[in-house]
Amino acid sequence: MTTAPPAWAPADTISPLDDKLGIRITDYDPDRLVATMPVAGNEQPYGLLHGGATCALMETVGSWAAALHAGPEKQVVGIELNASYLRAATSGVVTAVCTPVRRGRTLATFLIEITDDSGRATATGRLTCLTKGD
Repeated sequence: MTTAPPAWAPADTISPLDDKLGIRITDYDPDRLVATMPVAGNEQPYGLLHGGATCALMETVGSWAAALHAGPEKQVVGIELNASYLRAATSGVVTAVCTPVRRGRTLATFLIEITDDSGRATATGRLTCLTKGD
């Protein structure tokens, strides 16, 4: 892990859904947050990575990036997710890289690129999060 989670993050930074899907954040850099997810166990009936699992991965990395920007006293919630599927992933691990487009006081938007083990793009997305709190 290049950048560790912030000291204020909960001790168990993995949500129950992230745990079920096998999502693991490998770099908490707020300018380039990275996470991985196995394809195995997350396929749809035809053996391809399920689009819902892909969206969950996007929500996880984007929400964490927004939380890092907002800080410990505020909460973030995703309000819009757009996803485009580019290539099927059928095995191995996919990697999501999340970068900020704009980080404001109340809204933050992030681009998420997902690649397979060979570095080929499998999906892209954009997540906008609302920041709530003081």
